[in-house]
Amino acid sequence: MSVSSSSMCGGDAAGMKSVVWFRRDLRVEDNPALAAAARTAGEVVPAYVWSPEEDGPYFPGRVSRWWLSQSLKHLEASLQRLGAGKLVTRRSPDAVVALLQLVRDTGATHLFFNHLYDPISLVRDHRLKEMLAAEGIVVQSFNADLLYDPWEVNDDEGNPFNMFMPFWNRCLSMPYDPPAPLLPPKKINSGDLSMCPSDDLIFEDDSERGSNALLARAWSPGWQNADKALTAFLNGPLFDYSVNRKKADSANTSLLSPYLHFGELSVRKVFHLVRMKQLVWSNEGNHAAEESCTLFLRSIGLREYSRYLCFNHPCSHEKPLLAHLRFFPWIVNECTFKFWRQGRTGYPLVDAGMRELWATGWLHDRIRVVVSSFFVKVLQLPWRWGMKYFWDTLLDADLESDALGWQYISGSLPDSRELDHIDNPQFEGYKFDPHGEYVRRWLPELARLPTEWIHHPWDAPASVLQAAGVELGSNYPLPIVELDAAKARLQEALSEMWQLEAASRAAMDTGMEEGLGDSSDVPLIEFPQDLQMEVHWEPARVTANVPTTAQRRQDQMVPTMTASLNRVETEVSADLGNSQDSRAEVPSRMHFEQRTEGQEMIRSTGNAVRTNGIHHHNNFQQPQHRMRNVFATSVSEASSSWTGREGGVVPVWSPPAASGHSETYAADEDDVSSRSYLDRHPQSHLMMNWSQLSQSLTTGRDVENSVQPNFIG
Repeated sequence: MSVSSSSMCGGDAAGMKSVVWFRRDLRVEDNPALAAAARTAGEVVPAYVWSPEEDGPYFPGRVSRWWLSQSLKHLEASLQRLGAGKLVTRRSPDAVVALLQLVRDTGATHLFFNHLYDPISLVRDHRLKEMLAAEGIVVQSFNADLLYDPWEVNDDEGNPFNMFMPFWNRCLSMPYDPPAPLLPPKKINSGDLSMCPSDDLIFEDDSERGSNALLARAWSPGWQNADKALTAFLNGPLFDYSVNRKKADSANTSLLSPYLHFGELSVRKVFHLVRMKQLVWSNEGNHAAEESCTLFLRSIGLREYSRYLCFNHPCSHEKPLLAHLRFFPWIVNECTFKFWRQGRTGYPLVDAGMRELWATGWLHDRIRVVVSSFFVKVLQLPWRWGMKYFWDTLLDADLESDALGWQYISGSLPDSRELDHIDNPQFEGYKFDPHGEYVRRWLPELARLPTEWIHHPWDAPASVLQAAGVELGSNYPLPIVELDAAKARLQEALSEMWQLEAASRAAMDTGMEEGLGDSSDVPLIEFPQDLQMEVHWEPARVTANVPTTAQRRQDQMVPTMTASLNRVETEVSADLGNSQDSRAEVPSRMHFEQRTEGQEMIRSTGNAVRTNGIHHHNNFQQPQHRMRNVFATSVSEASSSWTGREGGVVPVWSPPAASGHSETYAADEDDVSSRSYLDRHPQSHLMMNWSQLSQSLTTGRDVENSVQPNFIG
């Protein structure tokens, strides 16, 4: 039975009362839902519901949960300064049920919230509106996350775009500009909420507090801090963004993506302020600075496109958008996956990036491109594994942007670069870390190597390695796979993919099979067992005086960067030689048959997969197993994390106040081979007003092969 607001939460139940449901819009500035509630002149109940179970396997990682906890504290303080009392928090496995109960408890007549565009949120929001409408509650939702709602942007025939550049050009040429950002409400009247209970939201356990405390040295969550970060970027790195954005050894990107993901920063505010900067620099004839604005705005466009793609293709985080790629024979190899995420592949730039990600929850966007491309094209591991690991470890983890980036890097989008192009990590190191400072920072075992050899120590003379204290295969691994072998194996896999696709089409043409042209019914490759986190939350509502803790595996325990190097050989031998480890087999339901590298691989149609097809050159041998049958069941719904290396201390990492973050598929002018196959036309440098600026459309080689969850940088 529901409890009236007069007895439960105070106030007059007969007066108008509104609930504002905060989600990924944790700000009071430019928040349409909060502004609409404040305009009613009635009492406003700000609320946040924590229901991670609804996200299935995409349970937020440690650093993401830390950011959320700090952001909610900052939001509550801001609401209190506006007179809103407190932020009412609820813990529930079902957000709709929790909100319905909150509306009943408070006697609210209206519910306001802002849109989200992922499939889980769309289904949940529709169900919420139906249930509250049946109770006579007025529900209103708003766009606070995008420049334009996805249904506003279509081609000339009214159909959704399926390539980025036509989509972004249409956004820039829309007949109306994105709405101007709203100011915070002058005052919010919440009435007496002293008796309205809130649940204690537990975002960390004792094992995570030490690492989380160090995050505060580098990051300051909260919408007001987001404002400061934006101002610092606009007045500093933006000017030379087009030149400096690729430097992995320095912080020259915006660092705005975590603020944008959690809604602490309005994308409309970012867009308008950057456009004003672009107008000023255009009028001054500063073409380089103007180009910096164009590139940064394109990163905003990629974030827009990620939501647009997710809205129009709800399975984009699970299925390739090009159906023939469902036949690609991914290699299912947990050991190789472990080496990649621990930074033990033998390629210094890749290893440095993975160690930075593990230690700090952050990764420069250029390095994200390197490590993800290596993952998909060299190791040929399933792209969803990499996307899931990024989700678990990144501060700015964002499902829509992650899906777009990993789909792009794996060649699954119509405007992706072909899958058969492999970037050499050695040459990428010359471009993004020319002095080797980034590698030395995160790979101390290579710190004494001369710059000449820092990105390819396997070629260094023995005397140089000895002087630098580097013993390949002992304190630093040899390459996990030679690039020439990886290229040959990739060509073999692509050939097999096309053969399987042709066989499938032939079977459909003869009527032997049905529906194989659509990949929606193909079972997914399961996540590795050591990526699955067992979470057992109390299903009932947790009140302030009934604390509840989560029982789960160690989540992202941060390793000591220089520890255990002398144990690498023993650990790798155990990984590769001992098949009876404590982890479940992945996949657990398949028939293995040993094959030599030269033998033909036999697979059934469907989601073709290979397993253990990696040559290991660390003086260890690995049996070459091939998967014969595809999965018989769908992906596990367990929430995720993984039991990693032993815990340690996060290296203190403090970027400058005026620094930047992650980038876009932005053009890489000095390397045509690394770009997409779209050609860019020169920009006009005569932009004098808004209408002219909106016509500064981009075409051409604009979409660089990059993968960044939250492209902003």
